[in-house]
Amino acid sequence: MTWDYSQFLSPSAKHGEATPELPPLMTLGWQPFFAQQTDVDEMAETPPVRITQVHRSGLHAVGDGIEPYIPARSDATVGDWVLYNAALPSASRLLERKSLIKRRAAGHDRQVQLVAANLDTAFIVTSCNQDFNVARLERYIALTLEADVSPVIVLTKSDLCETPADYADEAKAISDLVPVVVLDARGAEPIAKLADWCKPGQTVAFIGSSGVGKSTLVNALTQTQEIETQAIREDDAKGRHTTTHRHLHFVPGGCAVLDTPGMRELQLTDAASGVADLFSDLHALSTQCRFNDCLHQTEPGCAVLAALESGDIDQPRLARWKKLVAEERFNTASLAERKSSDKALGKAIRQIKKRKKNRD
Repeated sequence: MTWDYSQFLSPSAKHGEATPELPPLMTLGWQPFFAQQTDVDEMAETPPVRITQVHRSGLHAVGDGIEPYIPARSDATVGDWVLYNAALPSASRLLERKSLIKRRAAGHDRQVQLVAANLDTAFIVTSCNQDFNVARLERYIALTLEADVSPVIVLTKSDLCETPADYADEAKAISDLVPVVVLDARGAEPIAKLADWCKPGQTVAFIGSSGVGKSTLVNALTQTQEIETQAIREDDAKGRHTTTHRHLHFVPGGCAVLDTPGMRELQLTDAASGVADLFSDLHALSTQCRFNDCLHQTEPGCAVLAALESGDIDQPRLARWKKLVAEERFNTASLAERKSSDKALGKAIRQIKKRKKNRD
């Protein structure tokens, strides 16, 4: 049987008419990309559900009229779509993702942490105060660009700052690829100023440090006070962790909104393309160096150093780029080494088991 994919396309209203109501699945972020991975018969047997929370004990999901709890699995994260198998929940099929934000997990165990899947836009939130940090913003932007997610910088607490325009100018100078929005997270400003990205059927996420107003922004979009918020410390503008886990919320008649805990440590891995896109000018210069393995330090024929000497690029931005490139390469290599080691260990265990079975 052929599935009619047209019902998953965004309905369009004629001029002067009210926007038609979205089908239930589309209010959860269902799109043609996911519909094309299944058919009507499979959906009847295993209906699509979206993971809204990940706990150690399992995954909370939401579908059309159902809210199943799926056994914990390491390959799924918040925002994923799963075809729910009610007879055997652990066998539920994970659909291919259209985007995935991941990072190297904190600590020394060289693991990858899946942050969120199937996002359309990532609002990178910072405040017009001591939290503002260009290097941190660049990390978040590289992370989202690598994941094929559109980044938007959101500057909050503009009402508490005498010169919010200065912060906005500094944020805009980071990249022409990234829009910058300045707002007061309380009241009606978030709905009005973020409307271009928070359209029906879209999925957005708020990411950034603790205390910058991510939960307040989610409350503003959902028009509730569902999420508890706390004030920052006045002495250093540091935030307190209010959100303790990632939670996907759904705005009635609108989009899906992901609230995330503040990330104290953001280590890039498998993000070479994202770094290259963010620093496209420096990346292009590096391809013109005399040596392919140029470190841009003292090497002759280095196009990057020549641009620095001529004043075409500045030293602080160059240093941040080199740091991100080196970190990304190290983390990616470390994780590849870990995977190779795990694979070898698994093979050795299987061989031992096989020899033991043959002896028995």
